[in-house]
Amino acid sequence: MTHGQPPQRWQAGRRMAASRRSAARARPRPPATEILAERRESASLAEIAEAAGVARFTLYRYFPSREALLRALADSAAREIQDRIGEARPGTVPVAEAIARITRGLIATGSKYIALAYLGPKPPGAADPQVSEPQLQLFRRGVEDGTLRGDLPAETLLGSSADLIEGSIIRSARAHAGVEETSAAVLSIFLSGALGSRGTPAQA
Repeated sequence: MTHGQPPQRWQAGRRMAASRRSAARARPRPPATEILAERRESASLAEIAEAAGVARFTLYRYFPSREALLRALADSAAREIQDRIGEARPGTVPVAEAIARITRGLIATGSKYIALAYLGPKPPGAADPQVSEPQLQLFRRGVEDGTLRGDLPAETLLGSSADLIEGSIIRSARAHAGVEETSAAVLSIFLSGALGSRGTPAQA
């Protein structure tokens, strides 16, 4: 062994460790949407920051605690979703078109929508009324004018739509599906149902 150089086995160990680190960096990571959906309240600060689009080197400078980051993320998500709902003009355009616009807008927000659903105000009733109320009014209008079925409350229909959107965002993140493709599937199931031409509705 040459004086001053580490033993050969040390060098081999260092190369193996570097190789493992490189492999870990190259390994595909689950989308932030999927992480938030699966981990929910147990998501780490770094995982939440990734969903929020916050660079790690600024994370602790601007967000001293996990709670501070959660509040900022929920506020950001709520503002973006409010903007998407406002752009859909739910009070003026036909009901089906407004639902389609809102669905596309919410799916486009991706991880922010999931973050607001899982990490936002608790209990669910504490949700921002600027997010929930315009949608509820739209669904009530749809029930009244016959666009939506009248045997279920507007609240139930809205909840079903929200569940479809939430699940579809997670699945589209895993499958790398586009916004239009995902939105079309959600709208088709919600507005037209999942039964085919030969399907027979089951009795409740």
